[in-house]
Amino acid sequence: MAQSSTGWGWDIAARSLQDAAETYNEQEGAEISVEELGSDSWEQRFQTAITSGSGAPDFSVVQNFDVTNYASVNGLTDLTSRIDEAGIREDIVETKWGTVSHDDAVYAIPWDIGPTGIYYKRDLYEEAGIDPNSIETWDDFIEAGQQLPDDVAMVNLPQGDMGQTWRMYVRQLGGQAFTDDGAVAIGSEESIRVAQLMKDMSDAGISTRIELWSGSWFTSFAEGTLASLPSAAWMDGTLRAELPDTAGNWGVFKLPAFEPGGNRASNRGGSNMAIPSQISDQSVVNRAFDYCLWAMTTPEVQNTMLEEYGLFPSLTTAYEADIYDQEQEFYDGQPIFRLFAEVATEIQPYNYTVDSPEAQDALETELGRMLDGAKSPEQAMTDAAQTVADRTDRELA
Repeated sequence: MAQSSTGWGWDIAARSLQDAAETYNEQEGAEISVEELGSDSWEQRFQTAITSGSGAPDFSVVQNFDVTNYASVNGLTDLTSRIDEAGIREDIVETKWGTVSHDDAVYAIPWDIGPTGIYYKRDLYEEAGIDPNSIETWDDFIEAGQQLPDDVAMVNLPQGDMGQTWRMYVRQLGGQAFTDDGAVAIGSEESIRVAQLMKDMSDAGISTRIELWSGSWFTSFAEGTLASLPSAAWMDGTLRAELPDTAGNWGVFKLPAFEPGGNRASNRGGSNMAIPSQISDQSVVNRAFDYCLWAMTTPEVQNTMLEEYGLFPSLTTAYEADIYDQEQEFYDGQPIFRLFAEVATEIQPYNYTVDSPEAQDALETELGRMLDGAKSPEQAMTDAAQTVADRTDRELA
């Protein structure tokens, strides 16, 4: 009888795993299946299963910031020895290992990452005389944005996304929400520089504040009232699916640096494959791990997931494939995957903790107040740091 194993995932992550499972089942004579859930439904069901100690899947997709949360309550299987035996550490983008580790143990197999860049509308840039190749720093970006017509915004600073945006930019500077020893670092010089950048964008009149993923957000790109989108490689799949009529009118360049010659790489998002600790049948654990390892570390599988679903691999051996240098019609022939592969190897590490959600909430609130004119960047970040320290009983860095 074939060994069966059932996993959970959401949206395109689940679908890509289902496709991979069909190939794996044929090759191995196994019965791997993946249940697709909405992301909110997954969170509720997985949290309930881990908390109650029963009802968990044999394996599951787990987002970067969730690995620490579930590992800290002994909800995930320690995979350290299996990972070491598989010998895959050097094949994965180095900074990814920090997102799957807790107390020096590895609790998930790394999957996709979110190397960043600026997606831009070619027609809007060209009409305003903006050369993306000349944008090397954020100061350059702001100056370029001032060349656009008054009814066209250079960049969006969306409510509800300030914490995530802060994290994307602070990682360029090697900044953190929490230090290696757990102190709150939101009041750091790097953090204040990021807040100042957002304020500078707003003060320069180049920004708008449209809710992310809303109909008006997509319309702003379709109608040409928003020119740029700082985001990650996975946004490619969304743009293709939601804005097919804009094909050929997009380009991508690396995030501008904070100073000439500075780091232009960051990360936004990413997920991994974990096995709940309540799965006690070792034959099931073995099958689940074997499938997840195969799916995550086989270049052909990872590149199919990239091509079909826009999920960018942390597996560096995948970057040798022809797809990374292929001209992409949606981007007027630009081979954008090679750009993202270059960014992926330069991403700075980041510390996730069980209190990362508290940091996100405090940043969201205080950055919003700053953009409303109520606080300076330094005061906003100082207040956010104090809020997190008070709520978590952590020290200030």
